[in-house]
Amino acid sequence: MILRPRSLPVLGLACLAALAPAAPRPDGPWPDTPRARLGALALLQTLNAELLGHDSATLTLDSWCARRHLAPPGSHVVADRVTGADKPAPPEVRAALQPGAGDAIRYRRVRLRCGTRILSEADNWYLPARLTPEMNALLDGSDTPFGRAVQALHFRRQTVSAKLLWSPLPDDWPDRHDRAGTGRRLAIPDRVIEHRAILRLPDGTPFSQVIETYQGAVLGAAPR
Repeated sequence: MILRPRSLPVLGLACLAALAPAAPRPDGPWPDTPRARLGALALLQTLNAELLGHDSATLTLDSWCARRHLAPPGSHVVADRVTGADKPAPPEVRAALQPGAGDAIRYRRVRLRCGTRILSEADNWYLPARLTPEMNALLDGSDTPFGRAVQALHFRRQTVSAKLLWSPLPDDWPDRHDRAGTGRRLAIPDRVIEHRAILRLPDGTPFSQVIETYQGAVLGAAPR
């Protein structure tokens, strides 16, 4: 599923993608022009579709980071843990995870970073009893992204919700007469996409629920 803002003109993703070449200028700001806005929308739609089509957000961001040249070659996504933040599992998370009697629910908050760019922030509630001791040790003692730490489980991702938090095209875009842009720098907000998902073992048993908020830095520099 690809989410489209209601103001999106009737253009295919292939047409939009042509407006957003893969090779950005190093640290080039995005100009506030119609072409740049359509290019930014194409990138957000593409990333959203790729996240929805893969089980591991971490591996998807690894590929995205390399293709968009967001960091030096060979860089991988790492998780910067946010310590001192603890959120008890809300009722809907507890209901989704279905913990057994006495099963603890742990909370982990991280910022997924590629090079110096923070690509997303994630809240993760998970059941350590459904992971291996080695996985729990890795999660407790390192900044390894969750998806990479539990990759050996061959988990499946069930999307609960996915939405664009920002559209580069204003709501009144189809009716506007001045589409030449402001000539200034395009203001890209910190939060652009939000996904909520449940991670399940191959037999369907849930073991994690995540809320991922993708940052404006996923766009990288403006295309040439």
